Amino acid sequence: MILHQALAQCRTLVVEGPDGVARTALIAQLTRHGFVIRRSRGHLHHVDPIRPYRELLAAPGRLAVNGSIIHELVYGPLRRGRSRVTWIQALDFAEAVAERDGALIHVTGGTDDTEAAGAYERAFRTLAQHAPVVTFDAREAGDPGLPSHGPAPPPCPQLRRCTQTLTIGWRQTA
Repeated sequence: MILHQALAQCRTLVVEGPDGVARTALIAQLTRHGFVIRRSRGHLHHVDPIRPYRELLAAPGRLAVNGSIIHELVYGPLRRGRSRVTWIQALDFAEAVAERDGALIHVTGGTDDTEAAGAYERAFRTLAQHAPVVTFDAREAGDPGLPSHGPAPPPCPQLRRCTQTLTIGWRQTA
């Protein structure tokens, strides 16, 4: 599936990846296709870290969230020894994205931090059980508006709302 088809199917996209991975071109492409870009303000809420994201997801229209609780799932343990977000909360967030006809975009490439990259891989593999996950390699894609064409991967039975794995010169996560 190419970018235009993916954008037509999903009205919510969560764009996330390791620090140092360029998301700018992808974010710009999303705005050109009518997505409003939002980012949670401030720090995570101390009692309910998912609350700001639930509020973002309650907004009407097409929405792309730049960064999310997935960052905390990865960097919390790496930097502080623990995450302020539980897996139950993260899975709840992923289900909320799926219920809003959404997908999680895992941006890869361009980072030397293999530990963080591996942690993102594991996190997205787990979250894929609750929401569609698309892996976007920023190094290979060039302009996300001009996806590479190749055979589409087979449909993923885990996806609820989107009926196929979304691809934009991307590879499917297991």
